[in-house]
Amino acid sequence: MTDAPARYAGVRAYEALLAEIQDGTLRPGAVLGEVEQAARLGVSRTPLREALRRLAADGLVEQASPRVTVVTGIDASDIRALFAVRRALEETAARLAAQTTERSVFAALAAEFATVDAGDGPTADADAYYALIARFDAELDAAVANDYLTSALRTVRTHLVRVRRLARDKPERLAASVSEHHLIASAIARGDADLAAHATHVHLHNALTSILDSLEAPE
Repeated sequence: MTDAPARYAGVRAYEALLAEIQDGTLRPGAVLGEVEQAARLGVSRTPLREALRRLAADGLVEQASPRVTVVTGIDASDIRALFAVRRALEETAARLAAQTTERSVFAALAAEFATVDAGDGPTADADAYYALIARFDAELDAAVANDYLTSALRTVRTHLVRVRRLARDKPERLAASVSEHHLIASAIARGDADLAAHATHVHLHNALTSILDSLEAPE
């Protein structure tokens, strides 16, 4: 049986590596050697292996060979596949949320989106905006109250953090995203399920287009 300190070390290693993969510190193709990563993170190799197993289950690392683990890459086909799943899940979630009776929280979120000033897109404002989106996502999950749907959404969001970085430096996209989220939250608050789903569809179409354009742009 794994003892509590070892379990905690495994969780700590997983969270540290996950954050570094998501923020780009560990880039696609980066090699995660057990000895080096265990020493760097201050854990033994057993919890490090458990962390790598969890990351592999998330689809964020893969075995390049029996002894070599690498961070998985992201290409246009991966992103399209991710957004196909995301579209189905988030449109359903928005529709379901709009059909619930307790929607006042979405009116409050819509009011917050209306006050976001992303015109110049500074990093601090972008970070605050993504924190607001995280709160919106959490309230959406709570409103839907469907463990199967929210579990699938959590998996998508794990990958989305990496993908979203590709559009972070585009002030015009950030400003459009603010307006799109305002419309989604407002539609849910009003109980307009069709508009909530359609506004989500438009938002995800625009987000995907922007990300793919970023991939094709010269460095």
